[in-house]
Amino acid sequence: MGKKRRNNGVRERVTRRPCPLEAAGIVEISYKDIELLRQFITEKGKIIPRRITGLSSKSQKLLTQAIKQARNAALLSFADGYVFQDDHRND
Repeated sequence: MGKKRRNNGVRERVTRRPCPLEAAGIVEISYKDIELLRQFITEKGKIIPRRITGLSSKSQKLLTQAIKQARNAALLSFADGYVFQDDHRND
């Protein structure tokens, strides 16, 4: 076994990719913009996390707030993948 290498407190610079919304020039995220919000929701209706989307923390918080607001306004469903079952009662 060899010796462990020490970095003497020097950190390597990690270049982060730019936020996709800021790169596209989107400044304001509105709950009425359903097409934009659907890009950040899975088929089951879950919000895609920041580590996957690459959004900045500020953009992710605004996006989450807009998605929740659109759900409460009934513009987005809470679970898109939910399939309603027919009621099998004899009427």
